[in-house]
Amino acid sequence: MRLPGRQTATRVLVAAVLAAAVVAQAVAALRPHIPLLLAATAASLAVEGVLHRWQRGMVSLFAKSHADITVRHVLRDLLLVLGLLRLTPEDEETAYTVLVAGLLAFYALHCAIQTASVLVRRTRTLPVVARNIDASALRLTPAPPALLRRPGPRLLVHGLPATAGLLVTAATGEPRCAAFGIAMSLGLALMGLYDLLVRLLPSRRPAGEQEVLDWFDAWLAEYRPTVGLYFSGGASSAYQANMWLEPLARLDGRPVIILRERFMLQKIAATDVPIVCLPKVSTLLRLEQSGLQVLIHPSNSGKTSQVLRIPTIKHTFVNHGESDKLSSCNPYAKAYDEVWVAGPAARERYAAAEVGVEDKDVVEIGRPQLDAVRPYEGPPTGTYTTVLYAPTWEGWDGNPGNTSVIEAGENIVRALLADPGVRLLYKPHPLTGSVDARAGAADLRIRELVRAANRERSGERPADGELSCRTRELDRLTIASFRAAADSVERMLLQSTPEPGRAEAVARATAAWERAYWASLPEWEHQVVTDARPALYACFNRADLLISDVSSVVSDFLVSGKPYAVANTSGLSEAAFRAAFPTAGAATVLTPDAVGVRGLLDTVRKPELDELAGARAELKRRLLGADEPSSQERFDRAVQALCAVARKRRLPGQRRDEETVAVSGTLTLPG
Repeated sequence: MRLPGRQTATRVLVAAVLAAAVVAQAVAALRPHIPLLLAATAASLAVEGVLHRWQRGMVSLFAKSHADITVRHVLRDLLLVLGLLRLTPEDEETAYTVLVAGLLAFYALHCAIQTASVLVRRTRTLPVVARNIDASALRLTPAPPALLRRPGPRLLVHGLPATAGLLVTAATGEPRCAAFGIAMSLGLALMGLYDLLVRLLPSRRPAGEQEVLDWFDAWLAEYRPTVGLYFSGGASSAYQANMWLEPLARLDGRPVIILRERFMLQKIAATDVPIVCLPKVSTLLRLEQSGLQVLIHPSNSGKTSQVLRIPTIKHTFVNHGESDKLSSCNPYAKAYDEVWVAGPAARERYAAAEVGVEDKDVVEIGRPQLDAVRPYEGPPTGTYTTVLYAPTWEGWDGNPGNTSVIEAGENIVRALLADPGVRLLYKPHPLTGSVDARAGAADLRIRELVRAANRERSGERPADGELSCRTRELDRLTIASFRAAADSVERMLLQSTPEPGRAEAVARATAAWERAYWASLPEWEHQVVTDARPALYACFNRADLLISDVSSVVSDFLVSGKPYAVANTSGLSEAAFRAAFPTAGAATVLTPDAVGVRGLLDTVRKPELDELAGARAELKRRLLGADEPSSQERFDRAVQALCAVARKRRLPGQRRDEETVAVSGTLTLPG
């Protein structure tokens, strides 16, 4: 990870080199001094390459300072021409008039290409973007080359022959070299402009806005969705929606996923459920005329209020996890028709919080995602006890008790690594360090502790041949392959209706990959798990013990029945901590110094020392509800019940609308 100070120093250095190159080029052109002119121009071009390859932020900064790539490139070429004119006798200067005219024509073409590129982009910005839906009627086509859509790199590439020709002319005094280079640049620009203009022809453009909206209305009428998952958020928040994909797909009905941000379309994990992205509110409100009855919300966002205004749809909040944090009983929840929770503890949490959520609107559905978590099978039987340390992130409110990473993380990891019979799985929250730099720094130190511990261990490593094969198969089923230049329209073209049976194939491939993944790792080696695979629940199944913070990770782990510990960095006494956070009621509470880790490991290895087994079973029922019926069944029943309420509410409304139309038809204006 680069430090901010180092980034600043790099940017200052790049800017200084570019400024020095421009000044040197100007001095060399005015004197004139050919070696300096050549060197300064070459250095300027090299810095441009560095800017567009590694310093994209500085490109924007220069543009805001009215020194964008076009200005810099024009200045560079004009200084070359000036240097040539200073070297040329007055009676031969007219020979360079054609070269200047050619350069001006090239820059005019560059502006024309940029205009055409903007027009093409607008025709390809559809009001509805989709996945898993046949959109062939919209005349979707591949995107233009990336070079034609990015003015900076395009000007560098198209203008390079002209600049190179001028440099050769400056070195040799032969104007034909510059003429040849400028002619090549003009040719490249003309080809790019032609490519874009052809895409603006009516037969080559995607469907227009109204045509797309009509197509969307027709799809809604044909598919008739009954229940949807509504999600809006940042790029790192997609996991909140992804955890509900499988339960949604298993519902008895016609599910759909509604997104608001275009980039989120590719953040949603592999699923066969139709996905539509509706960025505009006016497009979103077309759902009112669809058969959609229920929308499920796994998170709150600023755009949630926009869909809540649709009266024909019932809305329920399911959250993306339950914990004792204040975020699990947010006052915003009262905006929904119902709040679906895992078990009685969450119902009690809302009642105690007094945030306006009435008890009659709370429905217990369990946690359908947890079906994949295997139950406790007894103490570890192998050489090593596998411990999963999965701390949460620091949160937005600055509460020191949110995450254990800062105050206790290193102590916990050191205590675990000191036990030769422990194998550690360290899985930090993906947002760790995003708010508090201390958390990010502590996370890096913990990773280094794990690497250092692995260097002290050795043993035979299994072959990973099967893992490579399983990875390729799973990637083929779950990862869409696109050109680097692909835009949302091209992706929509390639992500049409999924092949029959893909969901079942993904499930089988995922299970096979997980088996191959764990088999490919030495049983003695500690692991830092940060990739999307293996998933958290797969780590649950490998772990004999969980150490975490007050978070939904603890609630979910309870379904396994295995021992767990919660780090107390809140400053509260253990009694006050347990009283404040019921999810810690059946846990071993660890202080920041982690002195209780050794005794905790003893209870895992010797079940007769585990005095919290009964408490865990009781807490599991309170947090997650009864085992029967299954969570998926309760989830489905809740959806069907709310759909029935939506249908009853819609019918009287339709009758009122019909009566209003009938009455208004009988009214006449006076006179």
